[in-house]
Amino acid sequence: KLAVDAASESVAAGGSALDGIEVGIRLIESLGSDGSVGLAGRPNAAGYPQLDACIMAGPTRGAGSVGGMEGIVHPITAARRVMDSSKHVMLVGEGARWFALEHGLESVDVSDLDAKKAAWVEREQDPAEPLEKGHDTITLWMLDGNGDLFGGCSTSGAGGKLPGRVGDSPILGAGLFVDNEVGAAGATGVGENVMRYSATTVIVEMMRQGMHPQEACEAMVHRIAAVDPLGYQLDVCFIAIDKQGRTGAAASNQRFPFAVGLGGRSEVRSVEAVERP
Repeated sequence: KLAVDAASESVAAGGSALDGIEVGIRLIESLGSDGSVGLAGRPNAAGYPQLDACIMAGPTRGAGSVGGMEGIVHPITAARRVMDSSKHVMLVGEGARWFALEHGLESVDVSDLDAKKAAWVEREQDPAEPLEKGHDTITLWMLDGNGDLFGGCSTSGAGGKLPGRVGDSPILGAGLFVDNEVGAAGATGVGENVMRYSATTVIVEMMRQGMHPQEACEAMVHRIAAVDPLGYQLDVCFIAIDKQGRTGAAASNQRFPFAVGLGGRSEVRSVEAVERP
């Protein structure tokens, strides 16, 4: 809700919808919301955060993405810089950090990371046993007054992940997908259970075939659960919006709160886990 309100205020003050997406997500990155976004998010198995983010602009088909980035305070802004100021779509690791610094983005000191990385190698930690469990993401999209769609996504990823692990959040069509002719969809939860099914792309395609966003989100959960070894224990949630402004959300095995804003007002809604057939 904080992000939705900040995005709405930005647009009301004269900013573009894309500005609103960036402003809303930057706020959550600064707050370290739920310990899963920004540099205050959950560290990886070596004890430091690596951040992922992407941003998409429906009218231009523009997109930018960063993965496994260290020390940059606002990965969503880095992703937008990739979209606006490079001929690429995705930068990762040291290259993403270098690019962000070259564009003047705020950073923290990362001089201690070499020691942390060396200590990780010496420990030979079992990657099957993460140091800290937990996951989430912020996904934010907006349908503006012209009927155009924009979206963004940012996360620190799963707690205790292997260094170098990149989740679904910066992967276009997995953590986020925007199609200006149809709608947009986003995901939170365990990224591996989202990206293996290109979930947000499929949700948008379901809406293209006439499904309501709510139906499409629920259908995607059922579709994955039907073939995945985990069944419904996927820990994934989806949100979607179509060109008519209709919204939907679904969760595999948990209660899922999300925020919706309209006309300068916002509210928190929630859905329970989908009913199993």
